[in-house]
Amino acid sequence: MNIRPYIVLNDVSSQTVQGLIISSLPAIAKPKIRTMIEEIDGRDGDIVTPLGYSAYDKAVEIGLSYGYDIDDVIQFFNSSGKVVFSNEPEKYYNYAIYEQINFEKLIRFRTATVVFHVQPFKYSDVEGEKTFNFSDVSSGSLQIRNNGNIYSKPTITITGSGTVNLSLNGQQIFVLNMATTGTIILNIDEMNAFGTDGTLKNRMVTGDYDDFVLQSGNNTISFTGSVTQILINNYSRWV
Repeated sequence: MNIRPYIVLNDVSSQTVQGLIISSLPAIAKPKIRTMIEEIDGRDGDIVTPLGYSAYDKAVEIGLSYGYDIDDVIQFFNSSGKVVFSNEPEKYYNYAIYEQINFEKLIRFRTATVVFHVQPFKYSDVEGEKTFNFSDVSSGSLQIRNNGNIYSKPTITITGSGTVNLSLNGQQIFVLNMATTGTIILNIDEMNAFGTDGTLKNRMVTGDYDDFVLQSGNNTISFTGSVTQILINNYSRWV
């Protein structure tokens, strides 16, 4: 049984948009690695320095069938955030739509192209937040598994008091001053710390965010200090 392709934008499926057809999906592809290339006189070859993965475009062909409302179709694609493609149903990309969509062509010829500009990494759409609770301890540890195929930069929410030292795989990385706040959210990808109200708490955190990456497989996060709870999100990542 063939299942018609679909996409999900911010938890809203294209299957719920009357008359919208997803005709074809983009191929699953690995993002390009950005590089700096240097050629030195007198030396054979060149020196290539990797600079990280590039964002890229994924094109989706769409069509119309009976009963469509073009305003509903326009509203569906007037968005940015998380996209799931049905050929990768358990993963999502962070996306934005920058290219023009020719809705006139869509109405006249019942076909058009939507170009999604996606960030290089994809994340699990089925993994939930991991919660670890602690009581009456001055130190502790937990195991977290990155099920992806590349290092990840998670978001970690720590609730506690006093001074907390946070380590990853045996290396101390962060010192958190919890004296004036009960909870600090470390967004490793953004390299920022926040309170639960969204205010910046970078002055309460000492350490190098670049060192706090979860390698593929099992990782150990440990702490000293008074911690009652640790929450972890975005701990698996793929290219």
